[in-house]
Amino acid sequence: MTDTILSVEDLRVHFAIDRGFLKRQTDSVKAVDGISLFLRSGETLGLVGESGCGKSTTGLAILRMVPITSGRIVFDGRDITETSIKDMRPIRRRMQMVYQDPFSSLNPRMTIEQVVSEPLVVHGVGSAKERHERVADLLVMVGLREDMAERYPHEFSGGQRQRIGIARALAVEPKLIICDEPVSALDVSIQAQVVNLFQDLQERLGLSYIFIAHDLAVVRHISDRIAVMYLGRIAEVASREALYRDPLHPYTQALLAAVPIPSPATEATRPQQIVRGEPPSVIRPPSGCRFHPRCPFAMKVCAEVEPALRDTGDGRAVACHLHDPAIMPKTGIPATAAA
Repeated sequence: MTDTILSVEDLRVHFAIDRGFLKRQTDSVKAVDGISLFLRSGETLGLVGESGCGKSTTGLAILRMVPITSGRIVFDGRDITETSIKDMRPIRRRMQMVYQDPFSSLNPRMTIEQVVSEPLVVHGVGSAKERHERVADLLVMVGLREDMAERYPHEFSGGQRQRIGIARALAVEPKLIICDEPVSALDVSIQAQVVNLFQDLQERLGLSYIFIAHDLAVVRHISDRIAVMYLGRIAEVASREALYRDPLHPYTQALLAAVPIPSPATEATRPQQIVRGEPPSVIRPPSGCRFHPRCPFAMKVCAEVEPALRDTGDGRAVACHLHDPAIMPKTGIPATAAA
């Protein structure tokens, strides 16, 4: 996992708000507002945060499925930021997506063979016989039977439909798969099976994942590194072990504190991280640090100066003034102590 397959630099995705008879732009929704990240070959990067923070928009922007306001995206050594729709078609063979809802992401009027073979048809891969054989192999690969190919999506359970979605994503042999909350609509017992399938496929095929989720337990199980998003920005990036052992950003601390522990005694004694209020508007985000109106450790500088995503060593970075040596007397000072 040494080669970088994806690099995102200062990515912004703003959606215009038009009002009036002439549909003039009066404002914009800053869904993604200046994020940078990278993904190594064979790695899984977890992307977490509460609803509306820009996780899914980030995934769609990387695939060039929504317009990019500014920034740069380099995939597999090629800058695809300004690539035309026509030129993106062969690139999309190497980058695919697994969607959140297995019930709405499959065409109910198509058989499973038609669903899974559709990417092959679009990209002109193989003959009809070769596509038929490829579909059979893919169904077996994701834990289904070959004879299920002639059925329709309504004949399958939610977990089986998600396996079909995974098979469709694998059809054109991609290098990168963006998983947009692929298990959030499934039962807990089925979630574990699907997550294990993702890991088995990654080991077998050498896939790279961006795994978008809000369930921190699922992200901890599958990710190598984790990026925490808040209101269109990245608050913290760290390895899985470092993030769960010692979260630096107060927002990350609050997210982890909200995860229940299956021990009543431990749950009753562990410190609680209280986050005030609701997330601010993405149309007019707060000045300075976007988390400061809800942060229990906010200082005056937090409302005035936006913190940069600062490298703190050991491959982790945090956007918080509490860990800025120019503001705090010591680096790496715990937020609880800084308060």
